[in-house]
Amino acid sequence: MILDPESDARGECVSGRVLCFPFGKGSTVGSYSMYQLRLNGLAPAAIINASAEPIVATGAIMSEIPMVDGVQMSLLRTGDMLEVDATEGTVDAKDLTEKHVVTTVLRSKGRILLLRRSAEVGSFRGRWAGVSGFIEPHEPDLEAARRELKEEVSVSDATLVKRSDPERFRDGSTVWCVHPFLFDVKAQKVELDWEHDAYEWVLPDEVSRYETVPGLGDIVYKLLAR
Repeated sequence: MILDPESDARGECVSGRVLCFPFGKGSTVGSYSMYQLRLNGLAPAAIINASAEPIVATGAIMSEIPMVDGVQMSLLRTGDMLEVDATEGTVDAKDLTEKHVVTTVLRSKGRILLLRRSAEVGSFRGRWAGVSGFIEPHEPDLEAARRELKEEVSVSDATLVKRSDPERFRDGSTVWCVHPFLFDVKAQKVELDWEHDAYEWVLPDEVSRYETVPGLGDIVYKLLAR
């Protein structure tokens, strides 16, 4: 049983289940504790870490518990159905659907553009976002970013400044894989389509004052960081 009073999974039984935690800590006795669980038939079915360290890895090897690391813990929830293949180093979340979208931070004169999502869109109504949209099948993400700039704010003369690695955020059974871009534009004049009902040009440190779509603040920070 998980006994840590600070864990949101306190009271959960680990036997026969996939045990997910960021990383291990403590003395080498942890490896033998895992082995003792195995001898008593109470070991986890598998272990998933964000970052493996020697104590947990050694315990998994001794106990023959499949283990995979390099997994983003924020995407997992207690009760998820997972298929772990330690040989291939993969984790398949059966009940989750991943959707790929682009989010463009449009910058002009030191300010960035925030758009308020309208009541007509299918998700995050009323929240503030960058210029975003789905990536079509077989469409390069940069092409999708430029297409969304034209469709959503009628901007076709923006200059690509930076792109960063995709970020993943979970909302219910959906994992949003966001491909971030930073574009510069000279004029602050935009024309909104039906997906948004308001816009504001704000300073980057003002983003936290708005109720945004998940992860927008982190994306802005990474794109603007030098």
